[in-house]
Amino acid sequence: MATPSTDKAETSPTFYLVEESGHHHAASGGSTLLGFWIYLMSDALIFATLFATYGVLSTSYAGGPGPGELFELPLVALNTAFLLFSSITYGMAMIDMEAGNQRATQIWLAITGLLGAAFIGVELYEFTSLIHEGATPQTSAFLSAFFTLVGTHGLHVTFGLIWLVVMLVQVGQRGLNADNRRRLVCLGMFWHLLDVVWIGVFTFVYLLGVLR
Repeated sequence: MATPSTDKAETSPTFYLVEESGHHHAASGGSTLLGFWIYLMSDALIFATLFATYGVLSTSYAGGPGPGELFELPLVALNTAFLLFSSITYGMAMIDMEAGNQRATQIWLAITGLLGAAFIGVELYEFTSLIHEGATPQTSAFLSAFFTLVGTHGLHVTFGLIWLVVMLVQVGQRGLNADNRRRLVCLGMFWHLLDVVWIGVFTFVYLLGVLR
């Protein structure tokens, strides 16, 4: 009697299902990262437009106060330090994520969130102080461009903080699975972009504005 061929096990529908499922999962991850890169590039274009607008309007004071009268560089430098250190702590989270250390990853993410929240707190204090002094977006074209550029960056950081909290919950519930790792990588790219944009804001808006 002829024995069944063992090749059937290799060509069974179940084998193909697993193989195709794994391939689909890898393709989905690659598509997510590609799509997120496209989003980051579009976001960078938005900030580039805001920087260009500020550059055109940065000397249109309309008889109102200028950067040298309004900006407190020590406070802005402290806020810059908060965001720069948050980028470092996020990098530490990525290192522990790659090592599979879930608890350490969560701790570093939490520290990143605290630094980001401190950044937003200082920025809100600055905005409140400026408005209290009468330097509102309606005062001059310069202040309209300033509030729009810095405020848009602040909204992005706020969104990043919400995303970070969601990821802390998901990592706590599901661990460092493939989906969570991919989402953390995307969040990391987003967070580092905001860091780079803020360096531009600090240099172009605050530092050059005061020294002008």
